Amino acid sequence: MNYYLRRLTFYVVTLWAAVSLNFLLPRLMPGDPRTIFMDKIMRRGGEITPAMRRSIDTIFGADDSSMLDQYVEYWGNIFRGDLGVSSSMFPAKVTDLIGSALPWTLGLVGLTTIISFIMGVAIGAFAGWKRGSAADALIPAMTLLQSLPYFWLALIFVAVFSVSLGWFPIIGGYSLREFYAGPELSWGFISSVIYHGILPAITIIVASVGGYVLSMRNMMVSIMSEDYVTTAEAKGLRKSRIFFWYAGRNAVLPSLAGFGITLGFVVAGSIVMEQVFSYPGIGKLLITAVQDKDFALMQGVFLVITVTVLLANFIMDLVYGFVDPRTRSNV
Repeated sequence: MNYYLRRLTFYVVTLWAAVSLNFLLPRLMPGDPRTIFMDKIMRRGGEITPAMRRSIDTIFGADDSSMLDQYVEYWGNIFRGDLGVSSSMFPAKVTDLIGSALPWTLGLVGLTTIISFIMGVAIGAFAGWKRGSAADALIPAMTLLQSLPYFWLALIFVAVFSVSLGWFPIIGGYSLREFYAGPELSWGFISSVIYHGILPAITIIVASVGGYVLSMRNMMVSIMSEDYVTTAEAKGLRKSRIFFWYAGRNAVLPSLAGFGITLGFVVAGSIVMEQVFSYPGIGKLLITAVQDKDFALMQGVFLVITVTVLLANFIMDLVYGFVDPRTRSNV
């Protein structure tokens, strides 16, 4: 139990530090970001309403309040789910914008990350188990995939499968021509989402599966030379039991740790991928916020990314402690 309490304490302290840093950054900016922010809203035709002024106070702090009062109010707004109003998409609330983009990223990047991890671990375990056989011929191809730049692969896929062959759409998360009113709950819309997501999903899987394969294959080869595996073979245990319980279970631990880190950054989205395919996820929302200097939206996205990374790593620590009992006793 001490292991879990220590991990929980570590992540709570880290979360406090990250949120505090997110509070301080806009207030440490040079110049008068509060005035710049209000001028930008007014130039876009917006009006500084009392609700809008409270949102600005949340981001940059009120003129007549102390830093401590602002800090307490900031935490209170976070617990109430109030992250302010976007200046680039005024008068949309930051929580609404994040809420509309988050399902796209989780659905596409999250699902494809899990698929690539399962595929990579399975292929790598088999290649390591059958080392020296034809299965090892996959390794050079996986090394090549691992070295390919993400954006380059996405552009190649768009040029070949979308522009030349016309098999897949070039941009978007669904057909804006058919569903111009926005997302709806219908089979036609779901089919459109799946059709538009195939090419980005293939890009993510192809670009990321190679790393898992190489890591798992190398660990499998190393584990297969351990004494306890040789002893298991000498005792005449079934090959399937040696594969899953003696070799595979121990070889997957480093990949599991890497998967936890990758899973945490899923919410950040594959920023390059979403930009190439104009996919309406968190990554594209973050780029828009940076380009328009939308501080409220940037703060909100950073906060969501931070919480998700910490939550994913905490869950993976729990899983790691369950899979490898040595972790609980050594930490």
